[in-house]
Amino acid sequence: MKKFWSMIVSLALIASLAACTSQSSSKNSPGGSSKEKVLNLNNGSEPTSFDPPIGFDSVSWNALNNLMEGLVRLGKDNKPHPAIAKSWDVTNGGKTYTFHLRDNAKWSNGDPVTAGDFEYAWKRMLDPKTASPAAFLGYFIEGGEAYNTGKGSKDGVKVKAADDKTLEVTLTGPQSYFLNVIANPAFFPINEKVAEKNPKWFAEAKTYVSNGPFKLTEWKHDDHFIMEKNENYWDAKNVKLDKVKWAEVDDPNTEYQMYQNGELDVSDVPADMAARLFKEGKVKVEDQAGTYFYRFNVNKEPFQNKNIRKAFAMAIDQKQIVKYVTKNDEKPAYGFVSYGFTEPDGNDFRKKGGNLYTSNAKEAKTLLKKGMQEEGYTKLPEVTLTYSTDAVHKKIAETIQQMLKENLGIQVKLANMEWNVFQAEQKKLKFQLSRSSFLADYGDPINFLESFTTGQAMNRTGWGNKKYDQLIQQAKNETNETKRYELMHEAEKMLFDDLPIFPLYFYNQVFLQKDHVTGIVRHPVGYLELKWANVK
Repeated sequence: MKKFWSMIVSLALIASLAACTSQSSSKNSPGGSSKEKVLNLNNGSEPTSFDPPIGFDSVSWNALNNLMEGLVRLGKDNKPHPAIAKSWDVTNGGKTYTFHLRDNAKWSNGDPVTAGDFEYAWKRMLDPKTASPAAFLGYFIEGGEAYNTGKGSKDGVKVKAADDKTLEVTLTGPQSYFLNVIANPAFFPINEKVAEKNPKWFAEAKTYVSNGPFKLTEWKHDDHFIMEKNENYWDAKNVKLDKVKWAEVDDPNTEYQMYQNGELDVSDVPADMAARLFKEGKVKVEDQAGTYFYRFNVNKEPFQNKNIRKAFAMAIDQKQIVKYVTKNDEKPAYGFVSYGFTEPDGNDFRKKGGNLYTSNAKEAKTLLKKGMQEEGYTKLPEVTLTYSTDAVHKKIAETIQQMLKENLGIQVKLANMEWNVFQAEQKKLKFQLSRSSFLADYGDPINFLESFTTGQAMNRTGWGNKKYDQLIQQAKNETNETKRYELMHEAEKMLFDDLPIFPLYFYNQVFLQKDHVTGIVRHPVGYLELKWANVK
């Protein structure tokens, strides 16, 4: 009798499990059914663009990095590894790179990825008509800057497809960090046939063609987008996820609630809950090379005056902002290059460079008075501080507003606007004082500092200094690493002597993540990597 009931219970359990399996999301495979592996993330807002040279910002490149792949890809060790290029040769004293592409590299539509696709994409990035904010990265290539600035031609850019699987690139000088540069999404290839047939191929999921671990299958603008595993990816066997769903929620409290409800697998840490979540040990912290800062527009009053700029900067207490506003254990910033870059002598660049200015309310008042006298002001012109719509940016802006009132007696107005509009207006130098962020595009301090060369797309301050430009150019072409770092320190000091910007803190990556999620790589310099991600 016992055996009989045992058998009945066992059969019932098997039937129950079968019913549960049939009701869950599953995929058919030769071995039967298996649950679909779906990762749920939040992108924060609508991507600026999934066109590689245009989506050069934090709301585009995390997704782009997983839709596309360049010649190299940052590995789990954060160093560039062979990707679409299986190998390369370096000749001509380090100036010429010859990349050999994989025979099995394909686009999501089945087309082979060719060296011509890279030549087409890189020259398109440098085309002044494209107006890519990332074009300056291509200035390492011989003829790149001349073409982008209208002083040269496309044919003068030394990027050439020798054949379908061989790409030759000649640089202006030997660059020890060139492979890091081309890991950036701006250097991803573009399917030339698709782009020539449909110039807006990147604007909708149904026309999007990618060559990375995932493909874009759904995109409801200003709401969400979905990526699925790209079966044509050359290394598809190592991609474990079937699907990644990206929400577009810009409120951190809403994001956290979605995480709590199981709608998201990863979440930022809301500032108001940071102390409790840190104390409970739920927060994960990883390094990130980047700086949260503000830009002055030196072409708009009153910030044409250096002493007034310095007064505003020194009236802000960074330590108070990270302790009581952001609350995510960030390091206050008194220089622009973040921690994490090791010099030839083993020192950290930031530690060696030290603090290039300090918070000092008393000195700030003296400088403000001096600057106003220099300009003949009896009353300071009205100042508006502009930030992109976001709860954290708002809190920081309000704190700065209060500090300027308390320390300088200045009443600053606040204004905010949606990210895409904000970014476009900032590039046009429409703001007096505006919120900014910089995340390193590749692993070298020069990337931080080149942003403020005269006329550079990332400058957005109106500031320029010929001596500074010369120092940056020298550093780019210097082969002696010790001398190169000396030049970069000299340039950073010069930047802070004129102070067209003031930093608040260095970024870190602070997040919550469900226990069933593994394998996500967050590069300190680079982007979110989902190629090896998995869900249990």
